Amino acid sequence: MYDVIIIGAGVSGCAIARELSRKKGKILVVERAEDVCCGTSKANSAIVHAGYDAKHGTLMAKLNVQGSRMMPKLAKELDFHYENNGSLVVMMSEEDRPALMALYENGLKNGVEQLQILERDALRAMEPNISDNAVAALYAPTGAIVCPFGLTFALAENAAKNGVQFQFDSEVTDVQKIDGGWKVVTAKGTLETKAVVNAAGVYADKIHNMVSSETMTITPRRGDYFLLDRATQGFVKNTIFQLPGKYGKGVLVAPTVHGNTIVGPTAIDIEDKDGTATTQAGLDDVRSKSGIAVKNLPLRQTITSFAGLRAHEARHEFFIGEIAPGFVDCAAIESPGLSSAPAIGVMVADIVNGILHLEDNPNFDGTRKGILDPKTLSPEDHAALIRENPAYGNVICRCETITEGEIVDAIHRTPGARSLDGVKRRTRAGMGRCQGGFCSPRVMEILSRELGIPMDQVTKSGGNSKLIVGTNKDSL
Repeated sequence: MYDVIIIGAGVSGCAIARELSRKKGKILVVERAEDVCCGTSKANSAIVHAGYDAKHGTLMAKLNVQGSRMMPKLAKELDFHYENNGSLVVMMSEEDRPALMALYENGLKNGVEQLQILERDALRAMEPNISDNAVAALYAPTGAIVCPFGLTFALAENAAKNGVQFQFDSEVTDVQKIDGGWKVVTAKGTLETKAVVNAAGVYADKIHNMVSSETMTITPRRGDYFLLDRATQGFVKNTIFQLPGKYGKGVLVAPTVHGNTIVGPTAIDIEDKDGTATTQAGLDDVRSKSGIAVKNLPLRQTITSFAGLRAHEARHEFFIGEIAPGFVDCAAIESPGLSSAPAIGVMVADIVNGILHLEDNPNFDGTRKGILDPKTLSPEDHAALIRENPAYGNVICRCETITEGEIVDAIHRTPGARSLDGVKRRTRAGMGRCQGGFCSPRVMEILSRELGIPMDQVTKSGGNSKLIVGTNKDSL
């Protein structure tokens, strides 16, 4: 019997796993997909919100501010990309000033530090590409950006380092109360545990409703995005939001930690919990709104578009707590869920520890080293690395200059990459201008070799997403 089973290997589930690994216990994360970070956590704005937006007094507001404050230290401990770039909420009409001031006051009540109102001239000096029609903005210096993949993988790897187990391709089909705990039925068999944590993202309502008579409904809210080439680096410095007002809600324009520019999202409620396909209407909506708060936006340099889902519940609040003896919900974690993840991990771990009273793990190590990027080395150190391991001199992805050594490292980590997308999210091989057109076959060869599987068993993202079909296997 496990002490704890966490359902869902997104950023919340992995943050909880990492915090629970501070204790001695048998902990398992079960995930319906083939890897961590395959749901909401993989496709979002990559923003660490300062915390001025969530309604004062809500759990969402409390955890947003706490999580934002925790992120810089966590980034150093776990070695993932984080940049404190600041954020702006831009007002486009003087008649919207009361709404801007209300947001400012709400932020102060939430405990957000250093908030200030910038008027037109100061705003334009900070962001030269801000719209000529911009009147003022709320400036939050504590706003930041992060790599959502990097954060989630870092949490998962550190949890695994401290004894947490992961089981993939294991959709949960039932949860039943048993003496002394719970029975969790998965696609890979039945498990028993003293406690369950439901961190299943858009599927958290399905898991919740297996246990509680007070049903929950989570609506997948799709957001469409454009991702621009790294040639646009520096177009904006801050994350730029538009204040909802007479011109509508608008979309954000922000830099990414890797030098791209991201534009979006829409907010479209759908029924399909796996419905991450972009639509022409959604992308047209982003395109039409993207130039309201900024000017000269280089959308012609778009290298890809994508869509992600938010786990929206009508009350727009995080639901975290023990809903049955030994069963803890971590549900309806929509934006600012990524920003709140470190604090969510602490809160849920405290609840579970209050139930199980686990002993401290004397061997807990809260540090993790990310995949070595040879581009960060001096020419001398880079040359020495290649002499030691020639794979770091073999460039596989030309757009992002990703080497064979980095890809091999990504595959052999725990949990490691088992698909093209797994490699892409860990190393950025395939995320550049050609979107994998050049490097995908070469990455497949490395996956086949390192995993010891035939080429026709290599997938894009697990399951049936095979890339080679109808081929004579003897020729592979």
